[in-house]
Amino acid sequence: MNALAARFNAIFGADMAGPLAALAVVLIVFGFASPHFLTGATFGSVAFQLPELGVLTLAMLMPILTGGLNLAITFTANIAGLTLAWTLQANGGIDAGPGTFLLGSALALAVGAASGLVMGLVIAFTRAHPILVSLSMMICLRGLGEFLTRGGDISGFPTFIAPIGHGSILGIPVPLLILIACVIASHILLSRSKLGFSTYMIGSNIESARYSGINTRKVLVLVYMLSGAMAAVAGIIMLARFNSVRVGHGESYLLITVLACFLGGINPFGGFGRVLPVFVALIVLQLLSSGLNLLGANQHLTTAVWGILLIVVMVLRWFSAKFIRIVK
Repeated sequence: MNALAARFNAIFGADMAGPLAALAVVLIVFGFASPHFLTGATFGSVAFQLPELGVLTLAMLMPILTGGLNLAITFTANIAGLTLAWTLQANGGIDAGPGTFLLGSALALAVGAASGLVMGLVIAFTRAHPILVSLSMMICLRGLGEFLTRGGDISGFPTFIAPIGHGSILGIPVPLLILIACVIASHILLSRSKLGFSTYMIGSNIESARYSGINTRKVLVLVYMLSGAMAAVAGIIMLARFNSVRVGHGESYLLITVLACFLGGINPFGGFGRVLPVFVALIVLQLLSSGLNLLGANQHLTTAVWGILLIVVMVLRWFSAKFIRIVK
């Protein structure tokens, strides 16, 4: 048994055991509970619904690895989407061309990065708690968005944008391809770059990282800028998928991004975790949602189950850590 566990850890990593076990449980339970669960329709639905949640989770991941949090990701995504929508509306609306879309997307990414820049500067230079800073930014962006849109939405975009939210390439949904590209980029950044190494160091012990010669302020600012830019990518996907933008789209995703990170083995205090287990955890959560829908549960019950699962995950991790200490 020990040899098998060691081989598994060598191939996949110890942090993959929990997400893969959860995936197996979900597939078995809902496979027996509903004859329509293990079908192409279910997995196709998951493939289209997963991307915006997945990209938002990646936006949450890096701040958590530093021991922080970004509570503003969903409203950053909405403001970025509104930026793209305004750019399109100001240049022809449904008749806007691809060049306008590229310009609007660049501006959306810039707005998302700017949101992260402000948070990163405040956190890095004042040492204010990331929860308070990002909560303040969330309130600011929400109020700004409501003021500029008067609580309404913006719709009516060029038809060539629709495939970004609904199209497929060789049978693979375009938004899923975008998510996979973001997952690969995040994995390489965290595992192969100096910024990734510094991110883990800060999450483990920011004072030790500072004494080791790491410019912790610069790293924190970059982390939150990347978080904001990643949230902007989610905003662009949501615009294409819903063909409209309003403040509040995806607001319920905030809890789920934190849950996905913890289910994927991310240390809530920072310093430990990988992208791939988080990606598997995202699939588990989306399959759980689809399974509950097939059984007739509404979205509110699904959200409640996600909250309970977050508590269960924390308790199980506490028991696991205690068991390991007893064995040692």
